[in-house]
Amino acid sequence: MNEETVGEPSEKSASQKSASESTSMTLSSAILEQNDTATAAGQQRQEQRPTTSAGPPTISAAQRQQQQASSTPGGGPQTPKQKPQQQQQQQQQQQLPPMPQLNANDMRELREIKQLLWGDNVREDVFKRWSQGFEFSDYEPSALVQKQGGPCAVIAPVQAYLLKIITMDTHEFRLSEITPAECKRLLIQALCNILRNCRAPRYRLVQLHRHRTNSDNQTTKERAATSGASAEAGGGGGEGGAGPNANEVDEEAEEATPETVEHLTGKDNKAGQASSSHHHPDRDLTPDEFHSRLYTLHFLDGPTVSRYFGDHYNQLTDTYGVMLFMYSVFLTKGIELVAADISDTSEPIIHRTFGYGGQSMINLMLTGRAVGYVWDHEQDVGGLKLRGICEQSDIGYITTMEQMRYCTVGSFYKNPRYPVWVMGSDTHLTVLFSHEKKLVSPETPSEHGRRIFKSFDPEGNNFIASSLLREVLAQLNLVSEQGYVNLMMKRLDPENLGIILLNAFMEEFFPCERHSAPDTFELMHYNGIPGSNDNNKVRYYCGSAILLEGDLKSMCASNPMVTCLQTKWPNIEINWHDPWHTPSLN
Repeated sequence: MNEETVGEPSEKSASQKSASESTSMTLSSAILEQNDTATAAGQQRQEQRPTTSAGPPTISAAQRQQQQASSTPGGGPQTPKQKPQQQQQQQQQQQLPPMPQLNANDMRELREIKQLLWGDNVREDVFKRWSQGFEFSDYEPSALVQKQGGPCAVIAPVQAYLLKIITMDTHEFRLSEITPAECKRLLIQALCNILRNCRAPRYRLVQLHRHRTNSDNQTTKERAATSGASAEAGGGGGEGGAGPNANEVDEEAEEATPETVEHLTGKDNKAGQASSSHHHPDRDLTPDEFHSRLYTLHFLDGPTVSRYFGDHYNQLTDTYGVMLFMYSVFLTKGIELVAADISDTSEPIIHRTFGYGGQSMINLMLTGRAVGYVWDHEQDVGGLKLRGICEQSDIGYITTMEQMRYCTVGSFYKNPRYPVWVMGSDTHLTVLFSHEKKLVSPETPSEHGRRIFKSFDPEGNNFIASSLLREVLAQLNLVSEQGYVNLMMKRLDPENLGIILLNAFMEEFFPCERHSAPDTFELMHYNGIPGSNDNNKVRYYCGSAILLEGDLKSMCASNPMVTCLQTKWPNIEINWHDPWHTPSLN
């Protein structure tokens, strides 16, 4: 890895290098291309490179004259009408940081990720629905707002991890009293949690170069003409490809100090905010323009990522903050591992028409693995090994699709480490959470026995075939000798119907054992779409839940919220505290 410093005299290079190593951060885009001429490069490079401050790059007088000469056709003198406009363009160009270069491997992966997410073409209406930053509600300090349908596959998991941090750090939390500064910290910590779940050797953040003008394109062409070797490094990129022009591709990422990153983006992007008003707004970007401006930053540890997010917080809240974080998760995980997790890559992860994210994206955000199913471990379906969730997750997941028998959610998702669950309907994702930590207490022998029994009852009938009893007992490490099994079959199925009821099984092998979950507890629900909230005010809704005796449950097809809750607590009833509004899953 080249550890060349940028924008400082040579006697300070050692101190910059140590600062770079202390932050364990690499920048996969080189700030400036090296001049191919070997003579007189030292002084000329110092004149051309940007400074390490957040201000504009320094440009020599000779360069200004050359730019003025090249700005008119044939390099002739400027007319009076041309001069003010030319000077204004030159002044704006001096204020803009140069377009970064992309590491060739990152560029290839970004193109493949774009194809995996969107397919061959990105529909502009779907792209616009995803074009939003992370924004908190004016009525609930820690609740994120989802402006349109689509990005809930990113926003809901981020909200779930944010609430996990709140429930983990505080015994009795008062959500309405959380300060904006605390919400900022919670959001950054939630994002870092999701990136850490990818278990990657380094973090690769995808960022957007927000300033590009015709003069930038001209400069790029001039640079490409003088560096033919680098023009072949990217292998192409084509229209709409991910990353800057293919002529601006570096095979290796250079070591960068915090100052060089600050120069590229502007600390807290104050300089960028000031200059962005003079250029095209982000909202006008087409999908192709957006993907042509992407570049990447490499970090070796989570604390450095957290500090970077804190120093450049508006990168998260700007128009494309949600999409940039989504790309960062996929790139940090790595396209090879993502593709290996996904069982079917023939269809894009983001629905072509409706724009919602698929189960692979939801699972990647929640667990760090982009598997396509929600059952425990893997299942053999027609000779195919279909992978699900491999271990207990920090955040749970329940869905109405299970009640409709479109899928089976495993115990790892239903019993997470923290009392926070993403709730899925057929069109949207919301979040359920509680401060009652006993809801996720360690599994009791009775609950373990019930879970194993139900794993042999995928249709949820609350009974199994008598012939399966021996396998159930074996998985529970109970006596499974055939003579004992035959005796139990006669006892549990006295009428010889060929089935064994769940209640009879539990009373025989786990009598008088209470569930670990309390009989009553409080639940809270979040839906980020304003239109799904009372008076379009995104906030949390609280309800009192009670677990009834027995295993019978009422079917409430008209109440998707209850049917979804019953996939986790079959005998639950809940009364919401707001009499005028019932929380919605859509």
